[in-house]
Amino acid sequence: MTTQPSKDLEVFPNPQTTSDYTIHIRIPEFTCLCPKTGQPDFAELRIAYVPDRLCVELKSLKLYAWSFRDRGAFHEAVTNEILADLVAATDPNFMRLTAEFNVRGGVYTTVVADHRADGWSPPERIELP
Repeated sequence: MTTQPSKDLEVFPNPQTTSDYTIHIRIPEFTCLCPKTGQPDFAELRIAYVPDRLCVELKSLKLYAWSFRDRGAFHEAVTNEILADLVAATDPNFMRLTAEFNVRGGVYTTVVADHRADGWSPPERIELP
């Protein structure tokens, strides 16, 4: 069993390509370092995506998130880097990454970054009674 962080994101074929569906993933223990102070920053990452042909494998995603633990990164930069890496690996129809950072110095930060594939539009939302 791998017990080391890794930047490799593994994927597998989408088992349901005939219709859109959404995958929600929560990573409640994300950490990186403040690039100014070197102190740890803690966040919950929430990923929501509509896959096209590929899905991200969860163990590799866990090890990927772990790879940021000892890296200095501004919240905005790390959020967009993670989204870009996930998009490069999976080429989804749509992906949203919400990074909700814990309080630091009395300030909470939430960064939301989106990707939408060219020509893709979401299905009409259905409100149920």
